[in-house]
Amino acid sequence: MGGNIFVETAARYSVAILCLIVFLVIFELVTSYKNWDEIKNGNLSVAMATGGKIFGIANIFRYSIEHNDTLIESMTWGFFGFVLLLFGYFIFEFLTPTYKIDHEIANDNRAVGFISMVISVGLSFVIGSSIG
Repeated sequence: MGGNIFVETAARYSVAILCLIVFLVIFELVTSYKNWDEIKNGNLSVAMATGGKIFGIANIFRYSIEHNDTLIESMTWGFFGFVLLLFGYFIFEFLTPTYKIDHEIANDNRAVGFISMVISVGLSFVIGSSIG
């Protein structure tokens, strides 16, 4: 960006927060439960799964910001990373045909919530390290 480092940091931060909010809305739309209502009601499984998604998205943006010079490039790679993270969520659901991940997480199955969190975190490192 080439300007004031404080302005650049604020701009990248603002874009990352805005994208995080948009991506969390998308995750809310693809799950069968209401994330924030479940968290408010104390569902630890949903909190872990959602926390993993937040960490995953933030981690992808960390790599995207580190490896790209412009906001547009960072946003593009961040969006692409999010799509891959979302794809990982659907793969997880597909690989467990004997039960529904969303149903188990909504019912506070903490083992499934924990695995969901770890998958999001783990994939974010793989995705992030591949960002150009």
